[in-house]
Amino acid sequence: MEVYTTAPLEDPRDAATIFPRLEEIGYDGAFSFEAKHDPFLPLVLAADRTKHLKLGTAIAIAFARNPMNLANLAYGLQAISEGRFVLGLGSQVKPHIEKRFSMTWSRPAARMREMVLAIRAIFAAWEGTQPLRFEGEFYRHTIMIPAFDPGPNPFGPPPIYTAGFMPRMTEVGGEVADGFFVHPFNSRKSILENTFPALERGLERSSRRRADLDVVCATLIVTADDEQGFARARLAAKKQLAFYGSTPAYKATLDCHGWGDLHLELNRLSKRGRWDEMVALIDDPVLEEIAVVGPSSTIAAKLRQRLEGIADGVSLTHNRAPDPEHWADIVSSLKNL
Repeated sequence: MEVYTTAPLEDPRDAATIFPRLEEIGYDGAFSFEAKHDPFLPLVLAADRTKHLKLGTAIAIAFARNPMNLANLAYGLQAISEGRFVLGLGSQVKPHIEKRFSMTWSRPAARMREMVLAIRAIFAAWEGTQPLRFEGEFYRHTIMIPAFDPGPNPFGPPPIYTAGFMPRMTEVGGEVADGFFVHPFNSRKSILENTFPALERGLERSSRRRADLDVVCATLIVTADDEQGFARARLAAKKQLAFYGSTPAYKATLDCHGWGDLHLELNRLSKRGRWDEMVALIDDPVLEEIAVVGPSSTIAAKLRQRLEGIADGVSLTHNRAPDPEHWADIVSSLKNL
């Protein structure tokens, strides 16, 4: 199982020091994400300062862009990183696409499917395997002249991963992506009962097998070296789970465990801004079903138990302990199990 994490970048310039440290700790790969900063720019610095670390976006917001500019960004980072780049795409939600990015939102699963296929068509044109002639429902790319054609990438086209939670978007990952990011608001039970059947439907639609899809599970980790730190980590995790649990899109995970009423109460409180009361509703059974909780010496074994037979990789989430060596031991233990 490969071990990843998302780099905590408050300032994109920090990529020059954070990503090399993650490589030293022993991670197989590290991701940027789209929040306060563009997710692609820090990876240019990261590629220049690392040698072996896989680098990717987890995720870049697909619908804030178009297939051509995503293809250009991905192709360039694949070359700069010497073949270590993963283009990770997610949809975001309608209000942000329309009101923050002033872009079009419609039929997100169908649009994501076409987005991936369009990027692949552009890659194929640049690789010289077929002319650019992509005409879909949402995107149309039919012109490519020598002045704008970078030619074959010396490291080949980068893989494309998608992220999702709802069944149809998950099916899209199984159908057209090289890899799929499983959302952290999942338990082993919900992954087996909700995520994997949807991935299998997508794989079947494209006549592929499970071995053709790299599955990376983002997993919430709650651990620390002392009681005070552990209390802080538990509280942070419960706040995150309360937020997720209040969102109708994520109700399916709670339903798997007979906790549908918890969603209704969290949703009701969220509409009133009563966030502290929401956190109090996330009890230890809920926390420990969704997150991996315990002393650092137990985390690797618990992660193996959680993800055995499910994941090809794990992305450790909420693992921002002050001491990087705390995570070095966990990463080493997980890779050696």
